[in-house]
Amino acid sequence: MGVETLAATGDVKRKSFFRDWILTVDHKKIGIMYALTSIIFFFFGGLAAILIRTQLALPDTQVLEPQQFNQAFTVHGTIMIFLWIIPMLTGAFGNYLVPIMIGAHDMAFPRMNALSFWLFLLGGLVLFVSFFVGAVPDVGWTAYPPYSIESQGAGLDFWITSVHILGLSSILAAINFIVSTWNMRTEGMTFNRMPLFVWANLVTSFIQLFGTPALAGAVTTLLLDRHFGTVFYNVQAGGDPMLYQHLFWFYSHPAVYVMIIPAMGIVSEILPVFARKPIFGYKAIAYSSIMIGLLGFMVWAHHMFVAGMQMTEGIPFMITSMIIAVPTSIKIFNWLATLWGGQIKYTTPMLFVSLGFLGLFTIGGLSGIMLGAVPLDLHLHDTYFVVAHFHYVVFGGSMTAIMAGMFFWFPKVTGRMYHEKFGQVAFWMYFIGTNLTFFPMHFIGMAGMPRRVFFYQPELTTLNQVATIGSFVIGIASLLLIANLVHAIFKGQKAVQNPWGAQTLEWTNASSPPTEFNFEEMPVVTSDPYQFGEKKDGKTLDDDGVTA
Repeated sequence: MGVETLAATGDVKRKSFFRDWILTVDHKKIGIMYALTSIIFFFFGGLAAILIRTQLALPDTQVLEPQQFNQAFTVHGTIMIFLWIIPMLTGAFGNYLVPIMIGAHDMAFPRMNALSFWLFLLGGLVLFVSFFVGAVPDVGWTAYPPYSIESQGAGLDFWITSVHILGLSSILAAINFIVSTWNMRTEGMTFNRMPLFVWANLVTSFIQLFGTPALAGAVTTLLLDRHFGTVFYNVQAGGDPMLYQHLFWFYSHPAVYVMIIPAMGIVSEILPVFARKPIFGYKAIAYSSIMIGLLGFMVWAHHMFVAGMQMTEGIPFMITSMIIAVPTSIKIFNWLATLWGGQIKYTTPMLFVSLGFLGLFTIGGLSGIMLGAVPLDLHLHDTYFVVAHFHYVVFGGSMTAIMAGMFFWFPKVTGRMYHEKFGQVAFWMYFIGTNLTFFPMHFIGMAGMPRRVFFYQPELTTLNQVATIGSFVIGIASLLLIANLVHAIFKGQKAVQNPWGAQTLEWTNASSPPTEFNFEEMPVVTSDPYQFGEKKDGKTLDDDGVTA
């Protein structure tokens, strides 16, 4: 029986929770499970961050033992990258939205989609098993040899196993997204009519497909060196630790774009809706994502300028690191042009993308250009300046986009409206807390404080205390945000199908929440999805995004 017939007849028999969720192959439920699981992991990662900042509130605090401090930043980095940002953007948002946005009933391979989620959950649980057996990894999220080869205990082995499983989940998901986007678009949904979030997710999927095997090779050879007598990274036996760094960063720098390109897609969906203007430069935004994806594989060695490379070998990577700023700048210019002259409505999602993402991510991008220059990187590498840069990109950028997306699509997923006032309070706490936490780190780094240190010089106490206060503000904002959404699920006002007046298919053709097979009848696309203020089907869209 085809999906159309199933959608028409309906399955009125109530399913058990086990069949309805554990055995589900519905992309929407899988997306929700990704989101809930990632949020739980996020709070564990956030707790590790709070412990790190509490330890650094004073130069000689003894909240954590040195070994525990190493474990805390290892777990924090691993969770936030592999178990929160990447699965939230690609697993949660991607799974829930992409099929509806392209006018499909589901993903191309629904069972493989479910397998991807359960592998993700398994990978996370394997990492957490190390907590309960007293073998938490302590080598940092990069696990550089030779220390990682010599590290005692099973903690790193759990980490390697977890990364392997998570990588397999990412590869399967990437294949599914590519095939679905390529083959399952509804009638009239050409590539140049796809929502920009779909473009972003497609590029991200290619990055994961081609980059993840390099990470698998790096951690596999590391495991072989640890337990099977190989000498890939053993210098005394002729190995080369820099080989690991090349393999690791060949994946892990493109992974930064896995964390930011879908976030850029979210920004591109929200800005035109609340500016009530067509997106400026649709093709430039879409094709610049492709350029970022391609150039992302050509800059990895800028992480290794101080690792023993010849200076001349670093110059090409410095150049590509500068060039990759161009397609990113194209996006920022087009987003600002979209805002220019618009009838802007500062809802919670709009605050997160306009003031949050555009402001904070730009700071991180500018400091990234600085670190991409060999002479500056020689002085700033492995200092807190790098920590500030990285967090302005992935926290100020990816995190604020995730928050924006959660509020923006919340009515679609739940059929309820969140509390707008408390949503805006959460934004301002996030915005203030982020700047309090990470902006002082620029000065701490320039003053010479290395990252991953347990103690520091007393003259840096004030700036570190400001950063610690900011981290607690972020923690409170996170609790307020989740409390707002949880309250809205049970007590929130019922949402209409399209409360924002948006024009992509999930808003115009699907109920809130969508039915099992997304659409009552398959949509036919006749125009691009951002024609605010323009004629559509012979009628002019008014300021609320509906035809007048």
